[in-house]
Amino acid sequence: MEYRRLGRSGLQVSALSFGSWVTFGAQIGDDVAESCMKLAYDSGVNFFDNAEVYAAGKSELVMGRILQKMQWERSSYVVSSKVFWGGKLPNQIGLSRKHVVEACHAALKRLQVDYLDLYFCHRPDPNTPIAETVRAMHDLITQGKVLYWGTSEWSAAQLMEAFDVARTQNLIAPTMEQPQYNLLWRERFEKEYAPVFAQHGLGSTIWSPLASGLLSGKYNDALPNDTRLQRHDLGWLKEKTIGSEAGDKIEKSRKLSALAAELGVSQACMCIAWCLKNPNVSTAILGASKLSQLEENLKAMDVLLLLTDEVMERMEGIVQNKPV
Repeated sequence: MEYRRLGRSGLQVSALSFGSWVTFGAQIGDDVAESCMKLAYDSGVNFFDNAEVYAAGKSELVMGRILQKMQWERSSYVVSSKVFWGGKLPNQIGLSRKHVVEACHAALKRLQVDYLDLYFCHRPDPNTPIAETVRAMHDLITQGKVLYWGTSEWSAAQLMEAFDVARTQNLIAPTMEQPQYNLLWRERFEKEYAPVFAQHGLGSTIWSPLASGLLSGKYNDALPNDTRLQRHDLGWLKEKTIGSEAGDKIEKSRKLSALAAELGVSQACMCIAWCLKNPNVSTAILGASKLSQLEENLKAMDVLLLLTDEVMERMEGIVQNKPV
């Protein structure tokens, strides 16, 4: 396993991390979740990603029970939560000081930890001044309940405002962003965020490096019955991934599969390794509903050396979407 600094912070995170979105507390049983976390940890993964909204809090409950059972040294792993969607009532959603603080306390209880290593603002909140959110995060850090705070899917302009607020009010600035980034989704990460990376050294924890499984090749020929896209509550994700808006993504996936076969590696590992080639990527979050799936995707570290300039150019020739 390779370890990378989270932006300009001193925290080191494994280049591959493990997340619980749509799996823990919903798609898989607790026994499978435990096996996956143990495999990840034994393979060198030290960052486990979660959020208050995942399975309406059940995901954090499952992860918390596993962390307690494993009894790993607290200094050996990094655990996160995210705040935004906590419920349906007015103060159970968004990034007000009230919800940010209460959601943190609730996550600590569910995860059974004394502090969160990483705490993300899961989306921007147009109804709350950014200054209010920055100060709330600053206070949680000074209280020792959070070590680093960050954002997820904020625009570059919103991130710059957060940094400006932190600078002018002498508050702690965000350390990391959690954006979607993969071979089919690149514009924001490679173009919009470029000045933020350059000026502030923002770290990144990438979600969906396989475009919700599309880049794994599992949908190249048909839609399997045992995938997340078959869940009735994820119809929006199915439409986004392989629906009418998918365009020629599946055809590109098939061509990437052929290239991976030439290299003698899985398509999933090749596409995950492509993400890791970007120096602004601190860690790529893996998700898995099966132990065998995680075992395979963890091999992406071995594929990095195979992605020579020539191979990278061939991949660019297939996707043809490099931001200008």
